[in-house]
Amino acid sequence: MHHFNITGMSCAACSARVEKAVKALDGVTECNVSLLTNSMTVEGNASPDKIITAVVDAGYGAEYTDEPKSNSYENCDELKDTETPKIKNRLIWSLVLLSVLMYISMGHMMWNFPLPSFMADNHIGMGLVQLLLCTGIMVINQKFFISGFKGLIHRSPNMDSLVALGSGASFAYSVWALFAMTDAQLKGDNTAVMSYMHDFYFESAAMILTLITVGKLLEAYSKGKTTNALKSLIRLAPKTACIIRDGEEVTVPTGDVLIDDIFVVRPGESIPADGIVIEGHCAADESSLTGESIPVDKKAGDKVSAGTINKSGFVKCKAVAVGKDTALSQIIQMVSDASSTKAPIAKIADKVSGVFVPAVIVISLVTLIVWLICGESFGYALNRSVSVLVISCPCALGLATPVAIMVGNGVGAKNGILFKTAVSLEQTGKTQIVVLDKTGTVTKGKPKVTDIIPNDNVSTEKLVTLAYSAEIKSEHPLAKAIVSEAKKMSVPLLDSSNFQSVTGSGIKAVIGSNQVFAGSLEYVSGKIKVSDEVRAKCGDLAIDGKTPLLFAENDSLVGIIAVADTIKEDSPSAVAQLKNMGIKVVMLTGDNKATADAIGRQAGVDSVVAGVMPDGKEKVIQRLKRYGKVAMVGDGINDAPALTSADTGIAIGAGTDVAIDAADVVLMNSKLSDVPSAIRLSRATLMNIRENLFWAFIYNVIGIPLAAGIWIPVFGWQLNPMFAAAAMSLSSFCVVTNALRLNLFKLYSSKRDKKIKQIDFEMKEMKSMTKTMKIEGMMCPHCEATVKKTLEALPQVDEARVSHTDGEAILTLNSDISDSELKKAVEEQGYKVL
Repeated sequence: MHHFNITGMSCAACSARVEKAVKALDGVTECNVSLLTNSMTVEGNASPDKIITAVVDAGYGAEYTDEPKSNSYENCDELKDTETPKIKNRLIWSLVLLSVLMYISMGHMMWNFPLPSFMADNHIGMGLVQLLLCTGIMVINQKFFISGFKGLIHRSPNMDSLVALGSGASFAYSVWALFAMTDAQLKGDNTAVMSYMHDFYFESAAMILTLITVGKLLEAYSKGKTTNALKSLIRLAPKTACIIRDGEEVTVPTGDVLIDDIFVVRPGESIPADGIVIEGHCAADESSLTGESIPVDKKAGDKVSAGTINKSGFVKCKAVAVGKDTALSQIIQMVSDASSTKAPIAKIADKVSGVFVPAVIVISLVTLIVWLICGESFGYALNRSVSVLVISCPCALGLATPVAIMVGNGVGAKNGILFKTAVSLEQTGKTQIVVLDKTGTVTKGKPKVTDIIPNDNVSTEKLVTLAYSAEIKSEHPLAKAIVSEAKKMSVPLLDSSNFQSVTGSGIKAVIGSNQVFAGSLEYVSGKIKVSDEVRAKCGDLAIDGKTPLLFAENDSLVGIIAVADTIKEDSPSAVAQLKNMGIKVVMLTGDNKATADAIGRQAGVDSVVAGVMPDGKEKVIQRLKRYGKVAMVGDGINDAPALTSADTGIAIGAGTDVAIDAADVVLMNSKLSDVPSAIRLSRATLMNIRENLFWAFIYNVIGIPLAAGIWIPVFGWQLNPMFAAAAMSLSSFCVVTNALRLNLFKLYSSKRDKKIKQIDFEMKEMKSMTKTMKIEGMMCPHCEATVKKTLEALPQVDEARVSHTDGEAILTLNSDISDSELKKAVEEQGYKVL
């Protein structure tokens, strides 16, 4: 993705023009132009030089910004508001000159305010002073004319074109009236001189420019507020780091920190890079990344993140990620990228913006002609025409979507919810089905001992000691849970030998002179006799979602230790919130059905799909997408295909890099309760965009006919160009201000959740069925491919694994299909089904 800064844009018509010019280039696959940030992102293999040339040919400026920097987030210069001070300065001088102009043109003419004696009865003198004052204001605000007429020359008129035409037309007509007045003065026609005084519109020309500048100032100020979240993230990046080099502490800029450097952090200091604690301990405030206000204790071996603050304690850390590779920098980049992309809903405004300004110019000309035909004076008709030009506001249309996207992303980032693109921000709120991975998502992903059940005449200590000594050499997560529990109980560790792991079943070892077996009921019952009571107890534990591990010494059972991956504290609440929104919740896992059902009951999900292999998760997602918009929530490598396949992939932040890369949304604080919060925020942002678009459209729908004078014959309603300019100025300001309301949105409150219409489906349809076909006549891989393609073309077949050497096809079905249909499909290709 290439990034560019664009100059010269003033409204949505400008951004639409730039986008159209760049998309026309060969090699450009996607182009997004942001009026809010005056930036452009381009995907494809077109060269930056060609892209810049296309932008310049369209009448705008472009600068390529992909050059690497040593520390791109060292300061906020890129987001510094440089426009507001310039606009403020223009406005102050405009107001000074306008106040004098209005005193002469309206104060004296309408309310008989006194004038200097040399001008009191000198109408031509008054006209000349107004001309000079108006010219001064036009020079101060020359940006409108330069940009506006440049747009007209390049056949891409913009908002500045409307302002320039409106103000310029008023000024030109007033200059004509002034010259006509001098002619009347020479002829001694005082009546004509007085009548021409009423044809001066210098104050309108100046007032239009000044009021539009007021609007631009308010708009620039509000737009600056939309990047506050991004600025606050950037400010978190510390400027310096204290590193140890040659045995001494040295303070260096954070951009000079290298991987494997050792840095120290004292209380109150910011952590300069992502690292691992190698000495000491501290309490780190990670609220900037996760939204959690409670400091997290860090000790040797724990990870620390750049931009977080050491609240107490002293630590020495080794840098593992620096500069752009730190979590903070990636979050900043993610928020920035999401703000520079476009949501699908923005296409509505884009389509309108492309024709909006030319259409307004045509309406203005038609208005002028119609009023002249109706017998009105040229001055009256010009008033109506200018009002049409200056009330129409393409800026509001152009800002409706990007400001809401920027603010919504900022609110999410402050709370540890990262939307990678504007598309994901919009799509998340449309979710109808949420699919949850079990391990690490619904559950903690760290098994722990839940039950210790010694056999008759066996002490708890003996059972745990035996289990500890047997499992100490195993790498299995269940074994680690037993070892951890044994260490807490401080039981002794006995020497073991001849350790052997039996994959998927258990272990065996020799402790002292005794043979020890440990593992599943099936494994241990194959070595010793297990009573019906023990089997029943194992069944009860499994129903509760626990994994029973049996331990035997020689030929007798020592006892049972149950281990379970316990459910996260917030999982039931998160699922309840999702269901309250009208969303179906499905839990998807590779675990056995008994364990999965138990966890599903505890979490309160609608349905459970168990025993699914990693590649099968993606197929379940594909089937669920037939019923509605699906969001997949996962944290592991095996979830990556499903995350990519879902309409919205949501990765738990503590998960693997692969899962995070594959997802559309990242939950930094690894809480399942952030899933409903993300959906809630997406819905609020989408609603805000719709409100903005509604007001932008309705403003123009009401304002343009009013300005044209359609209602004058009916109700006598008419609009002065100065009031039209004021209304135009306020429209963009109102749209941006409405978007800023999102900063007040409470994304963790479920009080205002609206329940969408629930979809219904039978989960038995989600279960895969298999069928095996014996096929005669397949001779080579080409035959395999032909049969595979034929079978997978059937809607009931998800997958066909075909082998010409075995002469068979194993089908994975999503619903039942008759043998005759399968046979017919294959035999039509020239093979025989046995």
